[in-house]
Amino acid sequence: MTILGAGQADFHVADLRYNLDLLRRLLDEAAAKQVDILVLPELASSGYVFADAAEARASAEEIPGGQVSALLAEWSQPGRLAVCGICERAGDRLYNSAAVFAGGGHAATYRKAHLFLNEKTIFTPGDAEPPVIDFQGWRVGVMICFDWAFPEMARLLALGGAQVILHPSNLVLPYAQSAMLTRGLENGVFTVTANRHGQERGTPFSGRSQVTSPKGALLAQAAGDFTGVLTAVVDLAQADDKQITPLNHVLNDRRPDLYRRLVEG
Repeated sequence: MTILGAGQADFHVADLRYNLDLLRRLLDEAAAKQVDILVLPELASSGYVFADAAEARASAEEIPGGQVSALLAEWSQPGRLAVCGICERAGDRLYNSAAVFAGGGHAATYRKAHLFLNEKTIFTPGDAEPPVIDFQGWRVGVMICFDWAFPEMARLLALGGAQVILHPSNLVLPYAQSAMLTRGLENGVFTVTANRHGQERGTPFSGRSQVTSPKGALLAQAAGDFTGVLTAVVDLAQADDKQITPLNHVLNDRRPDLYRRLVEG
């Protein structure tokens, strides 16, 4: 069995010291709860509602090599995996990124492909498929926040063999958590959404971090104002069974020959 964890808290925009302290507390709680796979929210170290790109850059760091990377590497060292949203600096560009650390090392970085609202004025969108990471027999996929609105992203992860989708988020739309139940069901995978709560500059975040099953069931959900680490104990091998009925398979029954318009510009 595997213990999945979602960290939730009220982060502060452009307050790196405060956010790093909050991340340390969440990591300590996750370790105490013996979490194997931990998801932390989108842009957790920097906050979200930036005044401009200059403010974002002041809270940005390289991946790996920054302070958050060091925290994640240390936490994951005993054989755990963690993903955290980071404002990534790469040359003269900024990315809304998720850094994955496993077993003490940097396993992957995913740069958010579908930017939401004012993110488009600050970040460069990622141009690579979301990654699936193999670690200790787990197959872990990663996407970020607004990627939930594009079913193709979760489907790519499922086709890549992901058993669980890790979903760092700063959710503001009221139906995103419900949509993730569907993303899990239509792909036969577990999902872990780590959301934040509180407000930044008039923008409210909904909390309600959650873990869902391959059958579209809500396994655990935090309250809207919860601060801490939500956990669920699961058997990730359940995601390997893609049968909907004895004669229907969620992936093998696809008809890609009928879907060509999905990839037209």
